[in-house]
Amino acid sequence: MRVLHFVSGGFSGATQVAIDLCGPQSGQQTFLVLRRRSVDPAPRMAQLRAQGIEVAVVPRWPHLATIVALARLCRAWKPDVLVAHGFSEHLWGRYAGLVAGVARLIQVEHNTRERYGWWRLRQSLWLARRTERIIGVSRAVRDALVRRGHPAHKCTVVLNGIDLARWTASLPWHERENAIVMPARFAAQKDHLTLIRAAARLAELGFKPTIYLAGEGRSSWRRRAQHLAARLGLREQVRFLGHVPELPALLGRVKFCVLSSHYEGLGLGLIEGMASGCCGVGTDVEGIQEVLADGETGFLVPHKDADALARRLAALLQDDALAQHVAAAGQQHVQQTFSRERMREEYLAFFRG
Repeated sequence: MRVLHFVSGGFSGATQVAIDLCGPQSGQQTFLVLRRRSVDPAPRMAQLRAQGIEVAVVPRWPHLATIVALARLCRAWKPDVLVAHGFSEHLWGRYAGLVAGVARLIQVEHNTRERYGWWRLRQSLWLARRTERIIGVSRAVRDALVRRGHPAHKCTVVLNGIDLARWTASLPWHERENAIVMPARFAAQKDHLTLIRAAARLAELGFKPTIYLAGEGRSSWRRRAQHLAARLGLREQVRFLGHVPELPALLGRVKFCVLSSHYEGLGLGLIEGMASGCCGVGTDVEGIQEVLADGETGFLVPHKDADALARRLAALLQDDALAQHVAAAGQQHVQQTFSRERMREEYLAFFRG
């Protein structure tokens, strides 16, 4: 079976899921096509090819150029299934599949809130009638699709998974740094500012853990976070790391992983942190609520509440035994629930019809 995955070339969580569904595996041959973004894809494309993944890139603008280039690749490669990931790539990807005559189209929605607008929602609902299956990466995403009018009988859930082996080379708890990592790109969806404000509250309480912000994203959002950290006197405490090629090593040497977001599809960064043995703390919003059980496998804090986040982190910094216990429970939960192998098997079952 020949399966073509089309996704953003911005190397977001959606891109990582598509990558994890590609490469050498039983039962299918895969082809990854990236829609060009501002980030130069060449270095990472070389890494993907070294992993045995066939990959190509198509233009971002105008949308017609995206569709034409992808349709040309479809005609040449002749996929049995085209899987279009994420908004708005799932629109242009399915249009290209229709133009090229691909028999089976699948949409994967990776977020609960997207900027559809009236016209793009009309397009998505029109394409839904020509789409075999619409997959949400969490129950919250699936429910959001149905609320927007997508046919409920076509909408289903496949929870994202990760390559667990990649995230288990970590230090024992007692050797870890009392530090916090937020693995997230800089974007409107992510709420780095609340974590930075919480760091200032922590300092008032007598705690000054290093805050590592690992991720690229929009420079404008990064500058806002940098300006806030400087204004609050946190230049030395808050580290802006950009893209971290060895993120598993970073997560494997600190004690806490925080994902402060306004909303998520499914918080992959938090899942990766918990898989690495970190104690996970996330905002109590859709897409994170499905990742952990509050007080058991991690902790949820109210949305945009820097004081509550600071109090939770202060309590964990004071109670190392509790943090270690919850981190171990969270790691076990992730291993049982969010494996890449389970995700691949569920997708392959859909591909086989």
